[in-house]
Amino acid sequence: MTRDSLLPTPIVNRHPACIGRIGVTSTAARFSRFLFILLVTLPAASPPVGAQAPVLRYGQALSAARSIYSLPVVVAEREGFFRREGLDFRTVIPLPGGAERMIAALHDDTVDVTHVATPFLVRAALAGSDAVAIAAEFNNPVYSLVARPEIRSIAELRGKLVGMADPAGSISISMLKLFALHGVREADLRIRTIDGTPARLACLKRGECVAVPLGQPQDLLAQSEGYRILGLSTEAVPEFLYTVTAARRSWAARNPDVVVRYVRGLAASFRFIRDPANRAAVVQAIVETTGVSAAVAGQTLALYFEPERKVPPRQGEIDPAGLASVIAFMAEAGQLKAPLPAPERFADLQYLRLAGIR
Repeated sequence: MTRDSLLPTPIVNRHPACIGRIGVTSTAARFSRFLFILLVTLPAASPPVGAQAPVLRYGQALSAARSIYSLPVVVAEREGFFRREGLDFRTVIPLPGGAERMIAALHDDTVDVTHVATPFLVRAALAGSDAVAIAAEFNNPVYSLVARPEIRSIAELRGKLVGMADPAGSISISMLKLFALHGVREADLRIRTIDGTPARLACLKRGECVAVPLGQPQDLLAQSEGYRILGLSTEAVPEFLYTVTAARRSWAARNPDVVVRYVRGLAASFRFIRDPANRAAVVQAIVETTGVSAAVAGQTLALYFEPERKVPPRQGEIDPAGLASVIAFMAEAGQLKAPLPAPERFADLQYLRLAGIR
C-alpha cells in the first residue's frame, strides 16, 4: 500500500447526489440526484427472495469484543436491526495490535467499517488516512480508577505500579488529569501499558498492579469483590466523543446505501438500549457479552442513565463539541500542536443526515 492510497479521496464526483456541485444542471442530472437521495432516504427493505444482502464487515478490537463498548452492535444483531435494514452484518476481529490496527484494517481491506477510539482516528487522519467517523458509538466514558483494598487514596499511588491504557488514548489522558486533580504527577508513578480492561483487571487481581482504570462492568465487578474505586474519569473530563464507527471516505462514497443502512440499524439499537421498557433485554445482552451477573449489568445501566450521563448517543449522532474535546485533550497531552485541526475534518455527517439523524 502506497502513501498515495491513504490520501483522502474527494467524493464530489463519486455519485449523482453531488453532480450539482460541479456545475451540471441538466434535467437528467437533477433527476439522478433526486433518485439517489430517494433511494438512500426511503426505509430500507430486506432484499427480495433469492437476492443477496450486501455484506458489511465490521472491525472490532480483541479488547472490545467482550466489553460494554460492543453493546450497540450486539443489541443490533440480537434484535435483528441490521437484518431489517437488509444487511449481511459480519463482525471481524482483526489481528492483535491495539487501536492502531483498527484503521490499518480499513486500508488493507480486512474490514469495511470499524470500531475505534476517536484519538486514534484523529492521529491516523493527520498521518494521511482518509478514514472518518460516520457514527458515534460511545460518549463520555466512565472509567473507574480501581485499586487494591489497602490503597485508600490516589495520593497513596506514588511510587507504585499502575496499569494504564495506551498513552495516546483518551483513557490514559483522562486518568492523568484525574491524578493531577489529586496532586499526583505522571512522574510520581510507575506505569505499565496494558491494552484492554480485562487484561488490566487481571494485572490487578494478580497483585502486580496496585491500581488500574477499568470500564464497565468490570469496575463494578471488582468493587463487589472488595477492590476500591478511587475516582472516576468523568471528574476530570468534559463531554467527550469516545468511540466511533469509522470508514474510509473513498469506500463510503462508493457504498453510500450500505453505510446508510448500517447507520439506521445502529440508530435503532441506541433507541432500544435507551428505552426503559427494554431494560431486561439489555441487561441480558450485557450478561452474555461480558460474563458478569445480571446485578452488575443492571448497575452499569444505572450508572449511565440514573442520572443521565449521555454515555450512549441517542441515535449515533456525532457531537462536534465532544470531538473538539478529543482534539483539545490530544493537544494538552502533547500529541498535537497549534494550530489545531477543525473537528469537521474527522467526521462525515452526510450518512447520518441521509438516515434522518440530526
